This record gives sequence, structure tokens and C-alpha cells, in this order.
Amino acid sequence: MLIAVKNLTKVYGKGPLAVRALDVESLEIGEGEMAAVTGPSGCGKTTLLNLIGALDRPTGGEIFFKGERISGRGEAALCRFRREKVGFVFQAYHLIPSLSALKNVLVPAVPLGGGRVRRARELLRLVGLAGKEGRRPGELSGGEQQRVAVARALLLDPELILADEPTGNLDSAAGAEIVELLKSLNRRGKTVIVATHDRQVAKACGRVIRLADGRVVS
Repeated sequence: MLIAVKNLTKVYGKGPLAVRALDVESLEIGEGEMAAVTGPSGCGKTTLLNLIGALDRPTGGEIFFKGERISGRGEAALCRFRREKVGFVFQAYHLIPSLSALKNVLVPAVPLGGGRVRRARELLRLVGLAGKEGRRPGELSGGEQQRVAVARALLLDPELILADEPTGNLDSAAGAEIVELLKSLNRRGKTVIVATHDRQVAKACGRVIRLADGRVVS
């Protein structure tokens, strides 16, 4: 089992203004799965991914990665976990406008002293951007920018890919290409969790986890 959560909660605010954004009694995701997390806006999809990826801390409950408890760890340990174990793909790409595609892919290696240029080039080739390594984000289409973001997520060879609405800013054709790319990564052994409201994206995944009001309903 790669991911297990138990009695996981996230509450924003305090007192009468408190909002219970997530309340998941139990959820397990095995190694090599490709799972979609679906549900209406505000149901807790992004919150769940942020907690699993240690971008945020839970209010209560536990999160385990390969049997080891990660919730409750100190910030340095969580930073190391994010860097070594998880690759993030966001709806908004989060590329640095002044950097080339190649240098954007290399950003995760900066805290480690740089390097990995050959791997970054190989990843850009893998995602279909060979020959466009020197282009800046403004010179790429939305689909190409998201491909750069996927390559960046893979630079340090994480076991888990968390994709939060990865097709949300793309047209249907570019979105379908990103889904196929994520499926190919899954076939290569990566565990992929995709938060999406798009039925076609969910249909492409091997498992669908449905949320409503912060709870897993199916």
C-alpha cells in the first residue's frame, strides 16, 4: 500500500466560522494505481491532494506513505518527503516566465546543487517537447506548458504524481494529450492521483474516488 489515511480531517477557521473541508475515515491507494478524485467544486479534492502531498497539515488523523506515518513530522522532514517522493502537477502550471522550458524542469534540483541537465532533456523528449528546450513559457501553448510541468514533476523520479485539475486550463484536445501522458507514466510504474471534475479524465483512470462535502461517498 503506497498511501493510507485514517480519520483524516481538515478544518479552516475557528468557532462558529469554522469550515470542515475534509473528513475521510479511511482511504487506501496502492502502488501503481491511477486514481481519479472527483466531486463538485468545494468537495475537498484539492484539500485531500494537498494533505497527501504534505503541502498542508491535517487538523486531525493520520497519513501513511508505504507504512510510515508522515503526518506530524517536522517541516524539514516534510520538505524532504515532498522533494523525494512526490511530483506535483497543478492546473495553473506555475512555470517561471523568464526561464526556458529546460530551466523550468531543472528548478526542483536547485536546492540539491543543480545538475541533472541530461535527465531534464530526456524528460522533455519523453513528454514530446524535444527541440523546444530553449523556449520560454510565453512561447509555448497551454498544453505544452503543462507538459513542461509534468516533466518538472518527474525530475527527481518521485514514486507518486499528484495532479490537481491538470486539464482545467486546456482545450479538449490538449487535455486528452495530458491524460494520455499521465497514463503512460502510470504504465511506467508511477502511482498517479488526479483531482478532476471532468468525467472523461476520471473515466481514463483505473479507479474513481468520489467526494461530497469532504467525505468519500464511493
